[in-house]
Amino acid sequence: MTTSRTIRVTVRGSFDNLTDEQKTALIAAGADHADILAVQYTEDGHLTYDLAARPFFTFRFGEQVTDEKDIPQVTARAEAKAAAWMADRGYAFKKLTSQTVDLSEVPLGPRGRRISSSGTH
Repeated sequence: MTTSRTIRVTVRGSFDNLTDEQKTALIAAGADHADILAVQYTEDGHLTYDLAARPFFTFRFGEQVTDEKDIPQVTARAEAKAAAWMADRGYAFKKLTSQTVDLSEVPLGPRGRRISSSGTH
C-alpha cells in the first residue's frame, strides 16, 4: 500500500526596489492577498502580503508525494514557482526562504488523537 504524504511549503521573502506604480498596483490588489484567515496551501501557491504595513510576502504551496525522497523537490518547486511569479510580474525581491512541513510527521493534538483512536473521522 502506498501512503500519500501532504507536504506544505511556506516561501517568504521581501519586495525589493518596487516602483511607485508597482506599489500602487500591489496595494490596490492587496485586499485579495491580505486575509490571513483565508490562507490556503495549493499546488499553484497562495500569496499573502500587506504592503501598506511591511514589504514582506508569503506564498503557501501544498503537494502530495508518496516517497519521502521527493520532499526536497517539492521545496525546490515551491521556491521556483514563487520566484517565477514575482519575475513574471517584474517585481524584484530578496531574502527568499522556505519552510517545509510533512503533515504525516506533525503530532496529533488531543482532538486528533481521540478521533484517530476511535476510528471515526
